[in-house]
Amino acid sequence: MIYFAHRGASAHAPANSLPAFALAREAGCTHYELDVHLSKDGCLVVHHDYFLGTDTSCDREIKKATLDDIRRCRILHPFDKDIIVSPPLLREVLPVIMEELELLNIEIKNDGNVYPDIEEILWRRASMHGPEAVKKMLFSSFDYPTLQRLHKIAPAAKIGLLTREFEPQKARNINAYSVHMNKTRITKEIVDLCHAENRKVFVYTVNDQYTARSLERIGVDGIFTDDPALFLPQWKTLPEELQEKYAPLKLSKTTKIPSR
Repeated sequence: MIYFAHRGASAHAPANSLPAFALAREAGCTHYELDVHLSKDGCLVVHHDYFLGTDTSCDREIKKATLDDIRRCRILHPFDKDIIVSPPLLREVLPVIMEELELLNIEIKNDGNVYPDIEEILWRRASMHGPEAVKKMLFSSFDYPTLQRLHKIAPAAKIGLLTREFEPQKARNINAYSVHMNKTRITKEIVDLCHAENRKVFVYTVNDQYTARSLERIGVDGIFTDDPALFLPQWKTLPEELQEKYAPLKLSKTTKIPSR
């Protein structure tokens, strides 16, 4: 079973923040998930919602915000008010997780093509990290036309069909590497059909071991979890250069590594 750190270790640090990814890496993660948007000036911003105001100090749509606007935003930290972080860029997250990375699921937020050309921009910038890095990237979206455009631009890209209702032909049309579904909607029949067509099945969002075991029994290949420490065998130590950069953000007065 594969365990994706869903928006980093988001049970213990702000979702999609650098501290969340650093904490997930310390937990021993090699698989991650994050969300990307496109700012007004073309930056790939790692954040969940289209509006910054849902969980930051800013009240802006990402598509109307510049990088300077985003840098001035502060994530409203439910874990430790002393930690001050802004939504990161994709290029800032990659160095934190890349060294032992096996697979990074990049969810493209693009309902209704709110970010024209995001597929081309994302693929071009991902490719700048080299072919070996690109092989470790999996691109998903709830917006099916986004996946179709990406498949046309980059036929070699790993694509995950993120869907609420599984339609096998949609997976075939984009040569999906994987199918991603909610834990309440997945069935053994869907898993078996996907496996028969050589597709992986990843399920979200699972934060307890009982559900994870139940999904593993029906053949699910991996889960997205907010709390990867529940499933991974041991903590690792961040390299010194990352400790220096991220530890002051990650560990403050009340943000602690969860005990085993």
